Amino acid sequence: MSLNAHFYKHTLNFRFDAGTSRGVLKKKDSYFIKIYDSQSPETFGIGEAGPLFGLSLDFETAEIKLKLICELINEKGLEVADLESIIESLDSFSSVKFALETALLNFKSKQTGLVFNNSFFKKSTPIAINGLIWMGDLDFMQSQIKEKINEGYSTIKLKIGAIDFEEELRLIKGIRSQFSENEMCIRVDANGAFSLDNVEQKLHRLSDLQIHSIEQPIKAGQHEAMAKLCEKNILPIALDEELIPNYDRKETLLNEIKPQFIILKPSLMGGLSGSKDWINTAEKLNIGWWMTSALESNVGLNAICQFCAEFKNPLPQGLGTGKLYTNNFESPLIIQKGEIFYDKTKDWDLDFFNL
Repeated sequence: MSLNAHFYKHTLNFRFDAGTSRGVLKKKDSYFIKIYDSQSPETFGIGEAGPLFGLSLDFETAEIKLKLICELINEKGLEVADLESIIESLDSFSSVKFALETALLNFKSKQTGLVFNNSFFKKSTPIAINGLIWMGDLDFMQSQIKEKINEGYSTIKLKIGAIDFEEELRLIKGIRSQFSENEMCIRVDANGAFSLDNVEQKLHRLSDLQIHSIEQPIKAGQHEAMAKLCEKNILPIALDEELIPNYDRKETLLNEIKPQFIILKPSLMGGLSGSKDWINTAEKLNIGWWMTSALESNVGLNAICQFCAEFKNPLPQGLGTGKLYTNNFESPLIIQKGEIFYDKTKDWDLDFFNL
């Protein structure tokens, strides 16, 4: 069976200015690859490559790599085994690897939207997720918190580091005044915003508010300092950005830093196979983990949800990004009361799948 492939670029527009410690996001580019049977085009698979500026190792090269791979598939009439060999060689092109892994699994399934045939897809078994609170001014963050509480989330994750730290503490105290630690789990993500001079003092103050964990309190690359923070365990620490450039030295890095948790984004961390390696390494070292999307559209989010469901991890995952965009693709993914599930009574946007 020979294959054909093509891809196109789609710019996703945020519903609001999405604040992070690295700046404000208004739009994001993703690339969608479609592979199909050259003799039977109705048999196809879709994957999404969504490299992120400032984070993805293949941000500047993903589009070029996809173009070259599509040309190779079409000119040589490659078969599935050939494409699998190409995928294995793409460790330094994480977003491209994720897109091709997803497209190939979807192609093999011969069913729209199916990547992993587990209970998430077959039985609409839900996955618990955290409600994400984006950075912004005090009023904007308070409005998001109120919205997530009203929507029934039991885990909230706040991106911190953009406004005054005292104001951020007041926001968290406001949540704690309404909900105990048992009623509402609070995670925070500093995206490396704290300095070595003030990080311990800030961690102590956050710990007083019964915070579950903090992602990346200091900038990535400061392994000795991060290892000391993890050893002191003032507040459980989850590595995020720290993992991205270390796809080829997983066990060495985790043994060196010994974090309490790691956060997995398949588009940034070696695709599905690389993420599975991270999980196996973390569990071997008794390190907890959860998975998050990396601002993908519903196409990539669907693949990550199904992949995540393979592991039956009880921790709330970071998979609630499908509502971020004004021009996302219609899909069966539904979020209700802090859970995401696949509603098989709903359809995908077929115009998109005919790209």
